Amino acid sequence: MSAPRAAARERGPGPGGSTQTSHRLLAYSDALLSIIATVMILPVAHTKIHPDQKLGESVQQLLLAKIAVYLMTFLIVTVAWAAHVRLFQVIEHIDDVLALLNLACMMIITFLPYTFSLMASFPGVPFGIFLFSVCAVVIGLIQAVIVAYGFYHPHLLNQQIQESENQNFYKRHILKIILRGPILCFLAAIFSFFFIPLSYVLLGLVIIFPHLSRLVTWCKNRILGQRGEEEEPHSLETFTFYLSEPLSKERVEAFSDGVYAIVATLLILDICEDNVPDPREVEEKFHGSLLEALSEYGPNYLAYFGSFVTIGLLWFVHHSLFLYVTKATRLMGLLNILSLAFIGGLPLAYQLTSEFAEKSHNEIEAIQVSCVITFFASIFQFAIWTTALLNEEETLHAFARYGGKEHAFMFAKLALYPCVSLGAFFLTCLLSEFSTAIFHLMQIVIPFAFLALRIFVRISLTAIKSVMSLSRRKVVLLEEEEACLSPNETLS
Repeated sequence: MSAPRAAARERGPGPGGSTQTSHRLLAYSDALLSIIATVMILPVAHTKIHPDQKLGESVQQLLLAKIAVYLMTFLIVTVAWAAHVRLFQVIEHIDDVLALLNLACMMIITFLPYTFSLMASFPGVPFGIFLFSVCAVVIGLIQAVIVAYGFYHPHLLNQQIQESENQNFYKRHILKIILRGPILCFLAAIFSFFFIPLSYVLLGLVIIFPHLSRLVTWCKNRILGQRGEEEEPHSLETFTFYLSEPLSKERVEAFSDGVYAIVATLLILDICEDNVPDPREVEEKFHGSLLEALSEYGPNYLAYFGSFVTIGLLWFVHHSLFLYVTKATRLMGLLNILSLAFIGGLPLAYQLTSEFAEKSHNEIEAIQVSCVITFFASIFQFAIWTTALLNEEETLHAFARYGGKEHAFMFAKLALYPCVSLGAFFLTCLLSEFSTAIFHLMQIVIPFAFLALRIFVRISLTAIKSVMSLSRRKVVLLEEEEACLSPNETLS
């Protein structure tokens, strides 16, 4: 063991005081990051659409750009969250200094929704994208300071890294993961004053760069062949820790639960803000009858309960799915983030379905937008399950693998929302006069379908087993009859 390394390990607690576990700090950070990622939808959901304006024109003129910016900024926040996960896979303990540095990072993150509002409202003005990019750079720099502080006080690091002779390799690797996004954001901030489309391209690269670099590495190894395989053992020998592994399943679940929780909460905030009648109006227009005044908001309440049921059941499916998962691969993590991005769009679906009068053309389009959002949120959940099945020995518990009863039940549960939302979309296209009834029927039927699903799957599996056992019995009887026949009879 080298003398500098031994001295670093003997340094002990620094100016930050006594060490603490990082569990509560990570829970707080996951909750805050999930809230910030989700509230990005508010400027989109609260876009004012005039009653005399067609929704199709509004989507093209107002919503399309905001939705695209929302998806990009949501995914960038999830990149910052993934970097935070990687960072605290290395730093296992914290002190007061690290806790305060993390709070400074969270403070800048909480400012991101305001910068997004500027970007969404003024897409052609460079200051909004400049401010968003500068915030992303500052977040990356604070995380880099956390890395430097952690490696300066090795007692805060994970035990495996403390005992490693390659701490500099770990330090360089985690800094590369954390700083590649801020470098692209720095370039986006500079180009925002010269060529705004290039700034958006650079911000898009922040999202896809980790996957591009992994794809390039895979192609390089395939092309180099044997030489790539010879170099790999050295890298594995010096770097066998979590950083090249999938994200922590527990933190994926915590972040996902935060997104579902804040989306459900945003719905009731809209009800409290927009659906409480003015006392003077109740007195003058409804002669003091509060019930009569509230009856005008009936469609809004129906849309709220329908949207909440949708969010709750999608969370229920997500919860059931991850009960069977032992480890989330990189692809499963990416699909989960894409599903959460569309979950975050459900407040927009609520706003659209609650604002338009019945039998109007706008309501038909609003219902179709809601069906599309629900379809993509659920189909990415189905894709997570499909991906897990491709690596079932690594990712799934034994009782949930292909061929079991729980596998069939999970398949049916995940397929329910994509099938129903897609069916409702096409039915509203064909039967536009009944679009409202079809949409509300879908919201009412699905909870009961979930209750009856296990019974239906059990009946189906029993029927399939009965048919298979009958066919096997026939085969056995034929074999026994052939065994009883003489060789000459068998030939004839």
